[in-house]
Amino acid sequence: MVAPLPRMTPEQSRAWLALISTAELLPSALDAQLQRDADLTHYEFILLSTLQRGGPMRLSDLAAATNATLPRASKVVSRLQRRDLVEREESTQDRRSVVLKLSRQGRRRLVLAAPDHFATAHRLVLDRLTPAQLDALADALEPVVQALDPQQKFGPF
Repeated sequence: MVAPLPRMTPEQSRAWLALISTAELLPSALDAQLQRDADLTHYEFILLSTLQRGGPMRLSDLAAATNATLPRASKVVSRLQRRDLVEREESTQDRRSVVLKLSRQGRRRLVLAAPDHFATAHRLVLDRLTPAQLDALADALEPVVQALDPQQKFGPF
């Protein structure tokens, strides 16, 4: 006997479609703004931000922290290194390892990109919701993030 297909209530369908649409549309909008205003992709911005917050790190750790595959992170880091936004240096803990760090120019690019990026986040999302809606959104999405990220690479919040 074939199990019946799971169905959604109208409320579930509405919430699911809103979430999926946001997940599809928001990254493209953020990417377009960052490329236009800072000559960075959204992933490059996330990668540079991660290096700023976390300090020097190995490529594998950077890939994990940004939820990227090792080949993707390596390709982006090489591109950022050619643009003098990221530097490679010998690890102080393990002379056989190389760590990546934000260059001075990378830090400057990140600082200059942040205001427009945050303004876009406000314009597209944050300013469209009341404080109560923002709390409800965080309350609703935090358990979803915990289910998707049990090792808490992206949290706790």
